[in-house]
Amino acid sequence: MPMDNTDRILDVSKYLGDPTKADWVAQGTPLPHAGNVLLTMPAHSAGTVLASTVYMWYGNVKAKIKTSHGAGVVTAFILLSDVKDEIDFEWVGTELDIAQTNYYFQGIPDYTHSGNITSLSNTNDEWHTYEIRWTPDKIEWLVDDKVGRTQQKSDTWNATANRWDFPQTPSRVQLSIWPGGDEKNAKGTVDWAGGLIDWESDDIKKNGYYYASVGEITIDCYKTDTAPGTNSGKSYVYKDARATNNTVEDGDANTILKSLLGTGLDMDKDYPKSSSATQTTHEVIPGLSGGGPGTNGQAAAGTDATTPNGNTPTGTGGSSNAACTAGFQQVCGNDNGSSSESQGARQERGLGASAFAALVAVAGMLWL
Repeated sequence: MPMDNTDRILDVSKYLGDPTKADWVAQGTPLPHAGNVLLTMPAHSAGTVLASTVYMWYGNVKAKIKTSHGAGVVTAFILLSDVKDEIDFEWVGTELDIAQTNYYFQGIPDYTHSGNITSLSNTNDEWHTYEIRWTPDKIEWLVDDKVGRTQQKSDTWNATANRWDFPQTPSRVQLSIWPGGDEKNAKGTVDWAGGLIDWESDDIKKNGYYYASVGEITIDCYKTDTAPGTNSGKSYVYKDARATNNTVEDGDANTILKSLLGTGLDMDKDYPKSSSATQTTHEVIPGLSGGGPGTNGQAAAGTDATTPNGNTPTGTGGSSNAACTAGFQQVCGNDNGSSSESQGARQERGLGASAFAALVAVAGMLWL
């Protein structure tokens, strides 16, 4: 997927689950710049999150990234499923020679899974290609085609729970910049993020925002004819509340909601016809109001710029406050600094899913 413009990026408040309408959904302000996309974070905002509109059930994903910098500024590139299986790259703005890696099973806050890839050249000044190779048997994190860390599934057995604590369910790709060092966050999060964020920094004064740059992204689905890891249908559905890879069905269930009031159990739910109930006051996205009518709307647009400028970008659904919220964004406030509570969308456990196909987790497939 080239990231040379924002034509295929759609505001999250306008997306109804049809991946032919957009490649990415966004909260915050992604901006086109010099043939790439900037993820921006104006002062006292929650930053910007992009999430792919398609899911991958194992496979490889690469992203060309220049991270942001500065105390409290965190850049992230992750895989996240609707039941909070998660595989992470994260960069703290004071550690520009380190890529942090982590993984979680269903959002369980086990903080022993992290590991650092060190001795990188400046991640803010220089482009690097970061890759996650994910199979049913292992995860590999790579930087510039060199394996920096490997996690074997065989080392994740949880004898107490009688299960593999290993990411194993269909996931979306997410890229973000978020304020780990906001003063409203827990001390553990602020310390992990490198300290309090400076909302009056030179970056804010010069450009109006902190930013990370994203270049080309490549997604290759896992190649197999038998589950787990197939991609022969157009959607994935969880058939059991355990939400493990043997409960995922690769099929042709519909993924498109009639309106943002719909769920996976009532996909045709629409706005009331009564004139006394206006669509602008309905809570149609978790954490957001006024999602608009039942249409995918238009993809996010923007005037290409030759250099970051001093104008603070106009928000596209982002919070005006960097404190923790339940909206589609990197939420903060984890006292241990883990990204397990830094999800790019509010998710529900068990059979829960996101606003894109809630409750039965009907997920748009990636066609290759």
